[in-house]
Amino acid sequence: MTRVHSSTSRPLQALVDLTAMSYNLAQARARAGARPVWAVVKANAYGHGIENAVRAFASADGLALLETDEAQRARAAGWRKPILLLEGVFESRDFALVDELDLTIVVRSMEQVEMLEQLPAQRPVTVYLKFDTGMNRLGFPASQVPAARARIAALPHVHVAALMTHLANADCEHAPAPTVAGQHAALQALAPDWHGAWSVSNSAALFLHPARGAESVRPGITLYGASPAVGVSAASLGLKAAMRLQARVLDIRELAPGECVGYGSLWTAARRSRIGVVACGYADGYPRTAPEGMPVWVGGRHAPLAGRVSMDMLTVDLTEVEDVAVGSPVELWGPHVPVDELAQRVGTVGYELLSALPARVREAVACD
Repeated sequence: MTRVHSSTSRPLQALVDLTAMSYNLAQARARAGARPVWAVVKANAYGHGIENAVRAFASADGLALLETDEAQRARAAGWRKPILLLEGVFESRDFALVDELDLTIVVRSMEQVEMLEQLPAQRPVTVYLKFDTGMNRLGFPASQVPAARARIAALPHVHVAALMTHLANADCEHAPAPTVAGQHAALQALAPDWHGAWSVSNSAALFLHPARGAESVRPGITLYGASPAVGVSAASLGLKAAMRLQARVLDIRELAPGECVGYGSLWTAARRSRIGVVACGYADGYPRTAPEGMPVWVGGRHAPLAGRVSMDMLTVDLTEVEDVAVGSPVELWGPHVPVDELAQRVGTVGYELLSALPARVREAVACD
């Protein structure tokens, strides 16, 4: 194991399994077939660390991310393959880094077209044109596509490598409009004369829908061992959890029947009980809304939360767990407690819990 971040004194860490990340990429590639795979590493590789992603995703055809500082980190870590800037540039001065870091950029608005038009002709740029096919978020709407394509075609220093869109409902079992097939058709209808590359499929499309033609795919959440859809387990998709959020038991309290635990005294002992105090709270990214009974993994078995999650601590009923003491490790999410299960119980998705891991969870360990 190799430490990649400095540790604080608190016994709490995010353990990142590079082997699992590489395995998940292999699962994505198996579904992609011959199609190129962009490994999406935005939001610090969904909380797993850009540097870890560079090592784990060495076999990917490219990395896709959002910010130039993350692109700098990827290049500094040794990534030499393409990097796709998913939202393109935000200001004209960003083109200096695009050039320095050899980035491929998404172009999604007329404002970005204007920036390209102002570039010196001797500065070549490779772009993906993004069209809005029904998500109504980013991308050229249908009314702007002809003008955008014409203006970009007039720029000899701009090379259009692919057309792309983003799917709105690939994660829905009974998808409302726009459907995956509908968005594919809409993209092709916007550029019937285009014979180059396409990029459409995200994690949900890649794992839950049949392959659709020769396109590059952009898996994200599945590379980290979490599910792209509510109600579909990561295990059923053949994925392995790549992060274990692990704390330790700080103290163990013996409670008599009728004694209570935590803020609001919401949990009351119905029998003589052992309560473990664990060094993780909502300031560490564990949701305050986690319900009583939500399992953690300690002493080789599951144990339920008891009482309300605090800022720096949570409490667990250890009455049925024999092999546990002060200092015992506790898995809050990971291989034994899927992050998607916790997310579903608090009304969110695994994406949020992983990517919102706060800076004070300082120590990550990369497993070779």
